[in-house]
Amino acid sequence: MTLDDILTGLFPNGRKIATNGAQISGQAVLPDVGPVHVLGITQGQPLGVDEAIVLAGRVIEIVKSGDRAPILLLVDSASQHMSKRDELLGLSEYLSHLAKTLLLAEAEGHRTVGLLYGGSAAGAFIATALATGTLVALPGAHPAVMDLPSMARVTKLPIDVLKAKAEATPVFAPGLDNMVKTGGIQIVWDADAPLAPQLAAVLRQPQGQDDRSRLGANRGGRRKAAELAERIARAAASPQEARHG
Repeated sequence: MTLDDILTGLFPNGRKIATNGAQISGQAVLPDVGPVHVLGITQGQPLGVDEAIVLAGRVIEIVKSGDRAPILLLVDSASQHMSKRDELLGLSEYLSHLAKTLLLAEAEGHRTVGLLYGGSAAGAFIATALATGTLVALPGAHPAVMDLPSMARVTKLPIDVLKAKAEATPVFAPGLDNMVKTGGIQIVWDADAPLAPQLAAVLRQPQGQDDRSRLGANRGGRRKAAELAERIARAAASPQEARHG
C-alpha cells in the first residue's frame, strides 16, 4: 500500500496533511473518534538530527495545545542518519529527545499510536515506532533493531551462528513476525479490511501501563522480561521484604 492509500483508508472523512521532503504532519478526522494529529517519517529515508528536531518540535506543539487528541505516527524509514555531521551534532541526543516527546505526549493524555508500514531500523526505529504507546503494523513492514550483518560486525560472531540464533530466539532476530512475538508490535492489521475501524479499535482500548513485555511472554518471544520487571517493581516498592524474601 502506498502512503496515499493508507491515509485515504484511515481518514475517509478528510484530512489536511502536508508533506515536507520525507516528513508529513497535519490533522485528520477519524470516523467515530474525531480529530487525530498525524506525523511521520516516510519514503524509507534515514532519521537525522534535522528530521528528529522538527518532529519533536511538532509533538511539543501538540502537547502545548492541550487538546489531548490522539497522535498517529506513520513510519517508513531507514535507520538513523549515520553521517559525520549528524554524529558530531549529537545524533543520539536528538533521537532521545524525540522519543521523550512522544512519551511526554502519552503521559499528558494523548494516545500515541505508531503505524509501521514500511521499514525502520536501529535508532530511528527506537525513537519513533517503539517510543509510541501502541505500535501496530501493516503486512510487509520490515522492522529491525539491528540487522544480522551489523550484529556480526559488532559481536564478531560468524553470520551463520547469528542466523541460527535468530531462528531460535525471536528477541534476537529482525523482521515483522519476530517483533510481533516479542510484543513490540501489538497487532498486524488486515490490509484487505477498512483501516479506519482498525485504528478506531486501537484508540478505544483503555490507556494504561505498557504491556509489551507481557505480550512477549504470552507469545513466547520474551519469556523473562515481564517476570523480571515485576520482581524489580516489587523490590522497589518493598525493599525490606525483598531483602528477606
